[in-house]
Amino acid sequence: FDPRHYLGTHCYGFPKTGPHRLRFLLESVKDLRETLKRRGSTLVVRRGKPEDVVRDLIIQLGSVSAVVFHEEVRVI
Repeated sequence: FDPRHYLGTHCYGFPKTGPHRLRFLLESVKDLRETLKRRGSTLVVRRGKPEDVVRDLIIQLGSVSAVVFHEEVRVI
């Protein structure tokens, strides 16, 4: 979870994620983690700037051959 995502929008300062959307997101991530655990996998969830969190995970894991990501589309 990138804390910058929960700040106001760049145009008008409105919250990008309100309380109902945040609750839905947290419940969805929790459900996904539980589903993956039942199937013998896991889900790594972290809070922080992705550029820092991903770097730290790569260092922690030590044997990463690829990193895939998507970028949020900004409408101006």
